[in-house]
Amino acid sequence: MESQRHPLPPFTLDTALQKVQAAEDAWNTRDPEKVCLAYTIDTEWRNRTEFINGREAVKAFLKNKWEKELDYKLKKELWGFRENRMAIRFEYEFRNEEGQWFRAYGNELWEFDENGYMQKRFASINDLAIHETERKFK
Repeated sequence: MESQRHPLPPFTLDTALQKVQAAEDAWNTRDPEKVCLAYTIDTEWRNRTEFINGREAVKAFLKNKWEKELDYKLKKELWGFRENRMAIRFEYEFRNEEGQWFRAYGNELWEFDENGYMQKRFASINDLAIHETERKFK
C-alpha cells in the first residue's frame, strides 16, 4: 500500500488550493518520473483524444509530451471542488522543434482516492499558435 499524498480529501478551500499548486509546481518541472507519482497505479486519463490507463502509461505519455513541447510553462486555477473532486482551468505555453510558440487552454476534472492520489483526470484542451512576443509565461 502506498503512503498518503497530502492534502487528503475531503478538500477544504485551502487544501484544494494546495493540491492545485502542488500539481502546477510538479508539471512545471517537466519530470515524468516525479509527476507520475501523484497518480494511482491504475489511474484513468482522457487527454484530448487519448485514453491513458495506469501510472506507467502516464509516465510514457509525459515523457513524449515534454520531448515535443519545449520550454513548457503551465498555470493552473481552481474553479470548483467538493469532497474528492476538483474542476481546474489551465493554460500553458510551449514551442515546437520548428520554433513555433503555442498557448494551450483547457479544463480538467480530477478525482482523488482516499490517500490523496489522483485516480481520474479528464482534460479538454485547445491549442492556439502565437507569436513569441505574445507569450504570457516567460
